[in-house]
Amino acid sequence: MTAARAATGSDAALKSSVHAQLLATVRSGDAAADSAVREQVSTLLLDRAPLLERTRRDRLVDELVADALGFGPLEPYLDDPDVTEILVNGPTHAFVERNGRMQRVSLCLDADGIRRVVERIIAPLGLRLDRTAPIVDARLPDGSRIHAVIPPLALDGPYVSIRRFSRVPISLDAFGSQPVTDLLEAAVSAGWNIVVAGGTSAGKTTLLNALAGAIPRSDRVVTIEETAELQLGCPHLVRLEARPPNAEGVGAVTVRDLVRAALRMRPDRIVVGEVRGGEAFDMLQALNTGHDGSLTTVHANGVAEAVQRLETLVLLAGAGLPIEAVRAQIAASIDAVVFVARGAGGQRFITDVAELHPSAGHGSPPTVRTLFSTGPGGLTTCAEPRRAARRCGSESS
Repeated sequence: MTAARAATGSDAALKSSVHAQLLATVRSGDAAADSAVREQVSTLLLDRAPLLERTRRDRLVDELVADALGFGPLEPYLDDPDVTEILVNGPTHAFVERNGRMQRVSLCLDADGIRRVVERIIAPLGLRLDRTAPIVDARLPDGSRIHAVIPPLALDGPYVSIRRFSRVPISLDAFGSQPVTDLLEAAVSAGWNIVVAGGTSAGKTTLLNALAGAIPRSDRVVTIEETAELQLGCPHLVRLEARPPNAEGVGAVTVRDLVRAALRMRPDRIVVGEVRGGEAFDMLQALNTGHDGSLTTVHANGVAEAVQRLETLVLLAGAGLPIEAVRAQIAASIDAVVFVARGAGGQRFITDVAELHPSAGHGSPPTVRTLFSTGPGGLTTCAEPRRAARRCGSESS
């Protein structure tokens, strides 16, 4: 055994001996600040290994403080601005997405360590993760989203997925050429109701943030999300977030509840982070009562599929509307669908923008008219919109 390997083994044993006492101290509230914790860790290490080299001691102090107050071995990836996804598939199996590419990484976390990290995130939020509540969704302090599943549902140990968001807002120009970005900026300013569609990790939320940059600064904007992810720069902003049920199964506040509440808050525009259930019905009702210029996202594989999915989600509300009425509401409420996709290199880009118009046939789906489309060779379709501005004083694009 080499000296380096021997040192690594002794460091692991030393960390293990200090870790339990450190956690007990931190949980008791005797060390609330980082500086106090670092001082206690240094003292504990000196008691157990007074001859430890300074560089090794400093490294161990950093690792133990990260375990006690931060996110342990996940901390370097959470600090890396190029990492957008962190996926932990049980002990020792982890992957990160860096610059749009998935990479396997070495992660020294056992099952208990993974659960400690998750519990440290969710405890201040009043959430729990145990056998009675084996699935949890939460938000990190920087706005990133965490989803965790533990045994018995997770067969190979705790699974953790962390979706991170750029601290620097991405402009609309990053999603396409000037013709399409000019079109969308004009549409948002003119008060069009727009649905952003795309697959998982296609960039729907990021594009929604970019589109919101064209909202006039005088408008009062109410955002509604299941887990808060949007980072809008609007000065007159009201943010609402759904709440899951507590340990007794009560106290839940759904996105649908929040859509109804938002209507009483005098919004100029409503932004729903994602529609995935019966709230689609309430959102359409809101758009049909004068709340123009609203934005939302939906999972779909194309523009036509996004319209079909909206139909299905409205029917899930159980309002008893016939499909003909649902289609008429969608055509009257939604002005455009924007489809965003992800390229092989991880870049997100707009592939299609389409207008919706009422169909000529009674009960038929809304007519989809393509305004912008890209193919393998680049721009293939670019048409002028026929819709007028919804807001008084706005000019049509």
